[in-house]
Amino acid sequence: MRNRMILWIAGMLLAGLAAGQEALSLPYQIHTLDNGLTVILHEDHRVPMVAVNVWYHVGSGFEKPGRTGFAHLFEHIMFEGSGHVEEGDFDNLLESAGGNNNGSTNTDRTNYYEVLPSSALDIALFLESDRMGYLLDAMSPEKVDGQRDVVKNERRQSYENRPYGMAWIRLVEALYPKGHPYHWPTIGYMEDLTAASYEDVVEFFNRYYRPNNASLVIAGDIDPEKALERVKYWFGEIPAGEEVLPPDSEPFSLSGPSYLTLEDNVQLPRLYLAYPTASFYAPGDAEMDVIADILAGGKNSRLYKKLVYELGIAQDVSAFQASRAMGSMFVLMATARPGHSLEELRAVIDEEVEGLKNAPPTQRELERTLNQREVSMLRSFQSLFRKADALNQYFYYTGNPDYANEDLSRYRALSVDDLSVMARQFLDPHKRVLLSIVPEGQAELAVPNQNIKP
Repeated sequence: MRNRMILWIAGMLLAGLAAGQEALSLPYQIHTLDNGLTVILHEDHRVPMVAVNVWYHVGSGFEKPGRTGFAHLFEHIMFEGSGHVEEGDFDNLLESAGGNNNGSTNTDRTNYYEVLPSSALDIALFLESDRMGYLLDAMSPEKVDGQRDVVKNERRQSYENRPYGMAWIRLVEALYPKGHPYHWPTIGYMEDLTAASYEDVVEFFNRYYRPNNASLVIAGDIDPEKALERVKYWFGEIPAGEEVLPPDSEPFSLSGPSYLTLEDNVQLPRLYLAYPTASFYAPGDAEMDVIADILAGGKNSRLYKKLVYELGIAQDVSAFQASRAMGSMFVLMATARPGHSLEELRAVIDEEVEGLKNAPPTQRELERTLNQREVSMLRSFQSLFRKADALNQYFYYTGNPDYANEDLSRYRALSVDDLSVMARQFLDPHKRVLLSIVPEGQAELAVPNQNIKP
C-alpha cells in the first residue's frame, strides 16, 4: 500500500513537471566561514530529524602512484577517536542520542554523515569538528597500523577472495592510462598500504582535511540562523590549510581494443566491456545513463530479452555509466550460462549496440527509463540523508547545491536521436577494454583477441 502511495504521489509530481511546473527543488542557504568551510543549510520540518553531511574534496584520484589507498584509509581512521573523543565514543555518543553514521570514499571525494534527532545537532557538529580539527591529537602509529590491517583485510574480502572481485581493478588499470588519477583502485594496492608511513598519513591529513577543502550540509528540522551559529561555534577556530588544486588529468583515448583474460575461482565465465565516456554532468553523461537502461536496465531491456529470454545463453546482464569528474566509464557485464562461451555473448551484445547506433530507440523505451529515473529521484528526496548528500554532490560537481531541476532536465531534454549519436561517439568496439573472467583452467571460454578493422 505504501509503495503504491509513493508511486501515486510521484505520478502527480511528474504530471506537474510535464505541465511546466517546478517539481524538484532543494532550497538552501550557503555560507562560507572565515576559515573557508562551505556551509549549506536546508530547512525541512516534516520530521524532527537532521542530517549532517561532510564532503572532503579528496578521493583516490588525488593520490600519487606508490601512495595509493590513503583516501580510503582515512575513512577508517576518522572513526578511531580524536582530540576530545575517546576511541569508540563516536558511535557511543551518536547511538545514545538515537543517531547513526557512516562514511564512503570514491575517486573524487570522501564523505561522512550523521542522521539524528534535531535536538542532538550539537553532538554531530562536535564530533565532526573534533575530528576535522583535532584528529592528529589522538592519532598514533599503532592506530594507523591497526586500520591499515583492516583495509588490507577489506581488500582481501571485497576483491581478492571474492568471485569476480578483481574485475573492477583490472578494468580501471586497463582503461585509464598510467599517470591518470583513476588508473588505480580506490581501495589501493597492498604494497602501497604496507609502505605508508605514519608521517605519510599525517601529511595527507594536513593537506586535505582542512575546512577550506570541505563542505558541510545540514538538512532537516533546523532554524538556519541558529544552525549557522552552532557551526561557527564548533568549526570557527579550526585553521585553514593551503589551497588544494584538482589533479592533472589530460584527455585520453584508447588506441585500440584491449583484451584481458583472468582465471578465477568461479563456476561461470563473465564478460566485461568498458568504454571511456563523458565526465560527470558533461554532455553525453546523461545519454549514457539512459543507454545503459535501454540496453540492460531490467527484464524489459534489449540485452536481457535477447541474451536471457530469447537465446538463453546468459545468466544475467547489466550495464551502468560510472560517472566521475575527470572521465567516466561505461560498463556492460554478462555472465554466460553453462555450455556457452563469452564470444557468443560478445557477438550478440555488439549486434545490439550496433543496432542502437544505426536506428534510434523507440520513444516508448526512452519514456520508460526517464519515468523510472524521475520516480527514483523523487523517492530519494524523501530521505534527509539523500537530500543532504545531493546538496553536497551538486555543489561539488556543479557549484549549485540546488541543481535538482537542471539534473532532471538534462534527461528530460533528450531525444531518441541523441542516444544514437552518443552511442556512436562512445561505444566504439575499437576503443574499449574486453575483460573475460573464466573458471580456472578454462581460458578457451574467453573472448579471443581479434583484429577488428574499423
